[in-house]
Amino acid sequence: MPHAAIAGAGLAGRLVAWRLARAGWRVSLFDRAARDDRRAASHVAAAMLSPLAERVGCDGAVFDLAQRAMVLWPAWLAELQHDSGQAVYHRREGTLVVAHPVDRANLTHFEQVLRQKLPPTHQGLVRPLDGPALDTLEPALAGRFGHGLHLVGEGQLANDELLAALTVALDRFRIEWFDGCEVGALAAGVLQTADGPCRADVVIDTRGLGARGRWPGLRGVRGEVLTVECDGVVLQRPVRLMHPRYQLYVAPRPGARFVVGATELESEDTGPATVRSVLELGSALYSLHPAFGEARVVQVAASLRPAFDDHRPALRRETGVWELNGLYRHGYLCGPALVDELEQALLR
Repeated sequence: MPHAAIAGAGLAGRLVAWRLARAGWRVSLFDRAARDDRRAASHVAAAMLSPLAERVGCDGAVFDLAQRAMVLWPAWLAELQHDSGQAVYHRREGTLVVAHPVDRANLTHFEQVLRQKLPPTHQGLVRPLDGPALDTLEPALAGRFGHGLHLVGEGQLANDELLAALTVALDRFRIEWFDGCEVGALAAGVLQTADGPCRADVVIDTRGLGARGRWPGLRGVRGEVLTVECDGVVLQRPVRLMHPRYQLYVAPRPGARFVVGATELESEDTGPATVRSVLELGSALYSLHPAFGEARVVQVAASLRPAFDDHRPALRRETGVWELNGLYRHGYLCGPALVDELEQALLR
């Protein structure tokens, strides 16, 4: 049985470990954080599957990866439910993009840029809405916005449920999971730790910023999200609210919870979220629907996302080590495509 040693147990590391374990490999997974640590970028995310909305700010390479991942997710989640016995919340009801009247120009500009970048085959997935059509599509926002866009086919999943299901599946496959274990040097066939070397047929590095020494130019981009609980609003799909300085996104989750984000800071500060960020997120959320004013704040979290200057994720083989990094804010959007590419290369 082939043996893979994987450094990093975030989203990419767990997906790779699961795919290889499913294929009959022996897997050893190493991470410096505890297994139940919730501070990594894979936990601090809305996990929106939004290739159309993200096309405005990313290039064609990211868009192509996202398209491949959108095809993979339904099949992978069904397989993961079989392996773990746990269903993961996953919806594909599209994304609603709206703006207050004063910010209507931002919505118009967003649509113009998006249509310029999308191929002809995808133009029909961007559907303008007037007030009545918007009210029908998203009744909770009835009467609040006169115009909007429906980005058809987009969706989201619950990243906490996904990561938990991956953990259960990996335990069932009896992989070796070494948490709280600092990884040192990596080379072909060997992964060094403080407890000694782990020798394997394949060594894979998915450590994100922990692999900075192997990736010149890799940097951290700070992201902050707010999780609230509100019984007074029921959204059918993620909503993006245009604003001159940022785009607020609100992703509904089971249990009347919502993951809210907008901030993206060129900072490597690993401290808690700032008062300014929380005020901006909260005020924008309240402007989306006043019932959010009574929402209970469940969590305020911040983390660093590994990114390259071009914001493209990368998969390479360097000095005999497979490396996957730079997922930026596109981990859930693009991750499966890169993991599948790695899986196919190894299985060949």
